[in-house]
Amino acid sequence: MKSIYVGIDVSKRTLDVCVKGSEQEQFFKIENKSNSIKKLFKELSKVDSCVVIAMENTGHYNHQLYKVLPNFDFTVYVVDPKHIKRSIGLVRGKNDKVDAKRIARFIERNNEDLDPWEPLSESVYSLKVLLTERKAEVARIRALKQRIEGLNQQKSVSSVPKLITRNKKEIQRIQKRVKEIEKMIREEIAKETSLKREIDRIKTVPGIGDVTAWMIAAKTHGFKRLLDPRKLACFAGVVPFDQQSGSSLKTKPRVSKMADRSLKTVLQMAAMRSVRMNNELQSYYQRKVEEGKNKMSVLNAVRNKLIHIAMALIKNKTYYQNRLELS
Repeated sequence: MKSIYVGIDVSKRTLDVCVKGSEQEQFFKIENKSNSIKKLFKELSKVDSCVVIAMENTGHYNHQLYKVLPNFDFTVYVVDPKHIKRSIGLVRGKNDKVDAKRIARFIERNNEDLDPWEPLSESVYSLKVLLTERKAEVARIRALKQRIEGLNQQKSVSSVPKLITRNKKEIQRIQKRVKEIEKMIREEIAKETSLKREIDRIKTVPGIGDVTAWMIAAKTHGFKRLLDPRKLACFAGVVPFDQQSGSSLKTKPRVSKMADRSLKTVLQMAAMRSVRMNNELQSYYQRKVEEGKNKMSVLNAVRNKLIHIAMALIKNKTYYQNRLELS
């Protein structure tokens, strides 16, 4: 059966759609509302072809599409915008219509190399939303602390002490909201027994606490994708790659900047905690540092090991056992 490829450029209020058949391309612009999306998809479902839909991951602007798509038998891909951008080479100019066309052409060429999108469970979707909200609140706390540091350099100004006090009170209020969000996260996770069980499983790994476990669960869509530890490590940006070209370029392997920064950040904190605890990762870290290895390189290796250990526990349905404590 022939396929038609549908590229959707998502924005806050509208969707630009390119429907690419074997002979022609059609363009539509619709509202980013469930009724408008349903109407378009009903027309597409009447076509005697396999419908392949692709869109960029734009966060909550995709929500209306995610609500409607499970009602239709389409093959769907949600693609990282950087993947599409790097695949199209040198281009000049852009607009929403052109972007939709580029997405349609991209998925026509690359669909066999990508994993199709699957709807998230309610708990996992809520987890992702709540983690995004928590991240925003934590960023506000960080910004306020930086402002306080700057104000501390100007304490001789009469108004500064009041501003510092005001900012400290605001930090306390935001910290209270963060605690409330974390309580909501635990409540959502408790609704799905299998999700809670897997999160509890990887929390037995030294250094992996609540936030790290929540982030891994969210990025793996409730442990339904990226279960290969090598793929997850690459996604998190903790795998060093060679930098070599002929005889003129040859440097030490380095991690790529194309990574999920939020996951990479929490893994860094988890690695730093794990090497302060009495476990095999601490022994590994100390041994490598004594051998003269760079501390940051060794910490990156610990991040990689944390991912491999966590995914092994998920695969084998078991819990971490500290060999140093058993011996």
